[in-house]
Amino acid sequence: MITSTIPIVDPRPFGVRLAETMDEYGHLCVGIDPHTYLLEQWGLPVSAVGAHEFGLRIIEKLRGRVGIVKPQVAFYERFGANGFKVLEDVFAAAREAGLIVIADVKRGDVGSTLDAYAEAWLTPGMPLEADAMTINPYQGFDTFRKPLDMTESYGKGLFVLAATSNPESASVQTARRVRGSQEGRTVAGGIAARAAQWNREHSAGREQGSVGVVIGATVDLDLLDIDTEDLAAEPNTPILAPGFGHQGAEFADVRRIFGKSAENVIVTSSRGMLENGLDGLDRAIDTQLATLKTAFA
Repeated sequence: MITSTIPIVDPRPFGVRLAETMDEYGHLCVGIDPHTYLLEQWGLPVSAVGAHEFGLRIIEKLRGRVGIVKPQVAFYERFGANGFKVLEDVFAAAREAGLIVIADVKRGDVGSTLDAYAEAWLTPGMPLEADAMTINPYQGFDTFRKPLDMTESYGKGLFVLAATSNPESASVQTARRVRGSQEGRTVAGGIAARAAQWNREHSAGREQGSVGVVIGATVDLDLLDIDTEDLAAEPNTPILAPGFGHQGAEFADVRRIFGKSAENVIVTSSRGMLENGLDGLDRAIDTQLATLKTAFA
């Protein structure tokens, strides 16, 4: 049994570790999303046991080839306490394999509640400790005070939802702000700008900041008023980009989609790769790594 409470011991800033990982392994991030149909396709039970086996098999395929993994917590949470227990094991196995673990939890709240979420996912030695977590800013960027402090104190990362890839989000994310420091900007553009500003203020002298943004690869960046030059300015702002593969974005188009900020994009795919099954996952990994190597050449 994997020990799931071993803390991540590298104290360097998350942005520094992320930049080194992408230099060594490239920009690919594989999502671990044990959908019901994928568990069935892989011949696994639709249960915590199946999700456990699913995650561990994927991690073994990624070991030494890919540097970043993004478990989608909801697919474990649905199995209750057993789901969280096996998720702890999946995180521990990923750490042991040398992977950067981004917990896709999309938590958001105010005050002590959000603080508690951050403690759960970012505190060294906690059972669900990850390198970074996704976070929902729609109760205000300033509610992130403690999570932001933890990025500095513990070498952790945050990925703030700015422009998600689901089409129905556009009506909210393109709305214009009527007050605050980003008045006149779209909701998505203002969030991205705040993340970039925080990195400039707290990560001066580094190649990459520790606070990133989630921007779907299928969105219209101009419509959303997202300034890719601002995100590319050093220290650059990491972009966690879902939408490649199953949702329609092509791996080869990463530079066309993200322009000057392409170098700091984490190219994320889950179903598009996992639908190949365990036997086909090796080939899917090799294909996408080769495509991205050419795209970033």
